Amino acid sequence: MAPEDRRRLAVAMVLDGEAPERVADVLEVSERSVWRWFGVFRDGGDDALQTRPGQGRPPKLDDAQSKEVLGWLRRSPCTFGFDTERWTAPRVASLIDRRLGVRMNHRYLNDWLWRHGRITPQVPERHARERDDGAIRRWVDEEWPRIKKRRPGPARP
Repeated sequence: MAPEDRRRLAVAMVLDGEAPERVADVLEVSERSVWRWFGVFRDGGDDALQTRPGQGRPPKLDDAQSKEVLGWLRRSPCTFGFDTERWTAPRVASLIDRRLGVRMNHRYLNDWLWRHGRITPQVPERHARERDDGAIRRWVDEEWPRIKKRRPGPARP
């Protein structure tokens, strides 16, 4: 339900004689909100219950820039001149500043990344270059059960 529809329904229920406490319970809002909406309606009518557009600070990045930044994160940080495969908020912030000329605080950027697809800075899993997954699997399947079956011998001095 749209916020303004919820406000209108709350006011209509109060006008129909429903107690604000009951209206708050039914609409799962606070009783204080119901009283506030009723007061706004009483002072300004139905139009006063509409959502006001443009509240809050405008975003620093427009939609096209946001898509561009999110596209960068699908690539390796090394392609942008960073030494390791780790995306961090300060790295993303410096890249946004360098490429788009927009300064963003890295702490705010963590929240921004999360809101745009729940992207969080990740540390890649490390694997030894010499690692042989097939040999490891064989050892776990064949050697480990054999070692595990051995009975403990007498205690060593």
